Amino acid sequence: MENKINPITLKDIEKRSDVRLYVTHADDFMEKYGYTEHGFRHAGLVASISKNILARLGFPQRTVDIGELAGYLHDIGNVVCRQDHEQMGAVLAERILRDQGMDFGEIALIMNAIGNHEEDTGWTASEIGAAVVIADKSDVHVTRVRNQDQETFDIHDRVNFAAKQSFLRVDEAQRLLILELDIDTTISDVMEYFEIFLARMEMCQRAAEFLNARFSLVINGVKLL
Repeated sequence: MENKINPITLKDIEKRSDVRLYVTHADDFMEKYGYTEHGFRHAGLVASISKNILARLGFPQRTVDIGELAGYLHDIGNVVCRQDHEQMGAVLAERILRDQGMDFGEIALIMNAIGNHEEDTGWTASEIGAAVVIADKSDVHVTRVRNQDQETFDIHDRVNFAAKQSFLRVDEAQRLLILELDIDTTISDVMEYFEIFLARMEMCQRAAEFLNARFSLVINGVKLL
């Protein structure tokens, strides 16, 4: 997977005006649809967690860099529409990365990772795709909630608002990925979390197997997966 000709990295992509505008507008559209935050915070966090997973599990540096890039671009398709945004995002990313001069083989890996990050339609087919799935599904946190009126919270607002701390711990020695959550159960109980996140956690378990690792979920100090 070495690309010695033009090793494009996140630093090359995140400064592009088209990328910044697409992420900005995508997040604005998601807010109008009533979704939680999907902007630069989420993109940067998914990029960072993807990078950390791949690095800590010992994958080559170029795989780490490509995973970070895929994590950053994974939701860019929301600028087109929410439905099928993963496929839209893969196509948009191809145009951006081709214009940047990236190796086509690396572009293919990123397109596949972006196009398969949703639990309804996604199939993990690479280490990069696996890292992006786990990073994306691990982002549940109070800072994602935009609705300021708790009386009108839907279940997604409640669960995110209740998640006061969220951290994906990587135990490289045991090849174990542990999502640690602190949830305020006076706002949302653990069952509500599973109501909307069970399919996502199952996807994380399958993705972890692709990394020759295991996925675990710990909520309020109690191991649940």
